Amino acid sequence: MIKRDFRIALRIAPFVVFVAIAKLIVDYLGWDVVELNALYSALVTAAVFLIGFLLAGTLTDYKESEKLPTEIAARIETIADECEILFADKSAPEARACLDHLQRLAKQINDWLHGREKVDLALGSLRELNADFLAFEPLTQPNFIVRLKQEQSAIRLLVLRINTIRETSFVGSAYVIAELTSALLIGSLMFANIPQLGAEIFLLTMVAFVLAYMIALIKDLDEPFEYDGAKRRGSAEISLTVLVDLEQRIAERSRTLGDLQARVSAP
Repeated sequence: MIKRDFRIALRIAPFVVFVAIAKLIVDYLGWDVVELNALYSALVTAAVFLIGFLLAGTLTDYKESEKLPTEIAARIETIADECEILFADKSAPEARACLDHLQRLAKQINDWLHGREKVDLALGSLRELNADFLAFEPLTQPNFIVRLKQEQSAIRLLVLRINTIRETSFVGSAYVIAELTSALLIGSLMFANIPQLGAEIFLLTMVAFVLAYMIALIKDLDEPFEYDGAKRRGSAEISLTVLVDLEQRIAERSRTLGDLQARVSAP
């Protein structure tokens, strides 16, 4: 956890070191001839504004993304509850079959979010629930099927929303402007003439660290589901533990219904 918390800092550390070394070279060559003036204040204001704009936009999507895995898990488990109710009422093997299908659906959504499968497989498995719901029609009231279809539709909407978040990024041109403004500010400070070299290097490296850190953090927030297998690529990925736990719970419930079905079928 500690390593993950410092992942961005470790990632940008070589850049900050490079900036410090470049400043020493500039000072040694006597190229630091630019006096501090109002231009620096304007550059700082522009950089802070652009980074704040990007952060506000990405945080909105990130906070929404935090809720999506939990909502998917809750809705899949709601369908599982309905299957258990139907089995308890009718001892219907169709309910056990639907529960097995929900377990496969949970696994495919997990595999997709972890980068092991494509979204089409999860959507296909979700669509195949229609056959299970059709098998329920002779066993229950129409309102029961309507509730299941509503949950299915909501899960599809959530999956498609996650896919949209994964496939799109915040305004790309805003990233370019923020990076150019930050680079211009750092480059200007590189040639600034401050009486004390230590103060120059400290100011420059702190500015470079903060700007680079914030831009890297915003890019990580903009990709909240950036998984490569079980490994998180960035430092701000949404936890998928709730879906992993769901898969295990559905499997346990399916085994329980299987045992009950075996006892019911036994002579």
